[in-house]
Amino acid sequence: MTLRLFDTETRTLREFVPLVPGHASVYLCGATVQGEPHIGHVRSGVAFDVLRRWLAANGSDVAFIRNVTDIDDKILNKAAEHGRPWWEWATTHERAFDRAYDTLGVLPPSAEPRATGHITQMVELMQRLIDKGHAYASEGNVYFDVLSYPDYGQLSGHKLDDVHQGESAGLGKKDPRDFTLWKAAKPGEPKWPSPWGPGRPGWHLECSAMAEFYLGPEFDIHCGGMDLVFPHHENEIAQSKAAGDGFARYWLHNGWVTMSGEKMSKSLGNVLTINNVLERVGVRAVELRYYLGSAHYRSMLEYSDQALTEAAAAYQRIEAFVQRVAERAGDVPVGEWTQGFADAIDDDLAVPKALAEIHRLVHEGNKAVEAGEFEQARTLAGQVRAMLGILGVDPLDAHWVTPADSSSALDALDVLINAELLRRQEARATKDWATADAVRDRLKAAGIEVTDTAEGAEWSLAKD
Repeated sequence: MTLRLFDTETRTLREFVPLVPGHASVYLCGATVQGEPHIGHVRSGVAFDVLRRWLAANGSDVAFIRNVTDIDDKILNKAAEHGRPWWEWATTHERAFDRAYDTLGVLPPSAEPRATGHITQMVELMQRLIDKGHAYASEGNVYFDVLSYPDYGQLSGHKLDDVHQGESAGLGKKDPRDFTLWKAAKPGEPKWPSPWGPGRPGWHLECSAMAEFYLGPEFDIHCGGMDLVFPHHENEIAQSKAAGDGFARYWLHNGWVTMSGEKMSKSLGNVLTINNVLERVGVRAVELRYYLGSAHYRSMLEYSDQALTEAAAAYQRIEAFVQRVAERAGDVPVGEWTQGFADAIDDDLAVPKALAEIHRLVHEGNKAVEAGEFEQARTLAGQVRAMLGILGVDPLDAHWVTPADSSSALDALDVLINAELLRRQEARATKDWATADAVRDRLKAAGIEVTDTAEGAEWSLAKD
């Protein structure tokens, strides 16, 4: 089966055929760094990290660009509210997003351009649009002439009569549906020089210019949240194609994270930052990533603490199997994913189906362990690791292995705990139940779980 992706523009599942064989070019609309990232912000990072890993695992050389919008009305307003320079406010929260992505194991992009670093490319793009009759300057502003582009609305399905850009009327606009490419400087705001006077770029212009600079006039995949379909991505298509670029060949959009049916946003007051969730709910970062990536990327993900806790428990069952095999059978090298898993991911990144395949192998693997068929269990665990790696949650991956999980530390801990278990075993043999129970209680208090099996007592680190 070949990778098929749901293209928002055509509203169909399309076979992915890269522009250049063996190479995949992907642009993801990144953060507008106005505040702390919440789990709704990073869902796109997790969802399209799976796409990137799958493309790379199948032999593609992936150029993955994720931009940073570091100049914007919201950034300026937030910085002013807190009495801080806009650039310092933007940089502070850009770093917070970087930490959030890293915490959740999202691979760093091939490049992460900032809008303010590409003003030259934006000016050049505006000049091309003006020369072709698709944009005009007025009182220091530059606007895109929506009526000059007959295909406007092709991505979102909006009719021209229904278009509202969600921006102020603007000085000198020919039509209220025209959108801003360049904003004339206002007193006290940052500004850059341009042929039309000092100012700063409009949001939509930024991504078109950066995507072309890093990926060329035509590239494979453009990703982002479904809230960006209109007006942001619609306007990107219009300005880029009007300028003569082929632009993106596939458009992918992820669903929102919702609470009580509403999109998670700061304005609703239902924001859950990464650290807040990890500390308050008591889950690990790998479990939060598992949860955020467990639903189909195009579906809405209704957040609740209970759903997150249940997802964490499901992940722990997979993790326990892999670690159990490693303890019983030795090193578990990464194997090959199953055909069922490949078919699921090739079907528009159908992660729920892929997870069902993983759980099926875990069930088979646990039966193999119980039967003492350790080589079979080792093979299955290697396959599970391969599939979890595509999803970014392989428990034996270096990103998720903390110093306390290192082999040397575990070896030392194993010696100490086994000595305690031997003492417990001897106490039970002499029916000294008080001593046996005391050993078990002491281990439990230290975060060690003891399980009695037909082959003797086994221990494991308790999950938080």
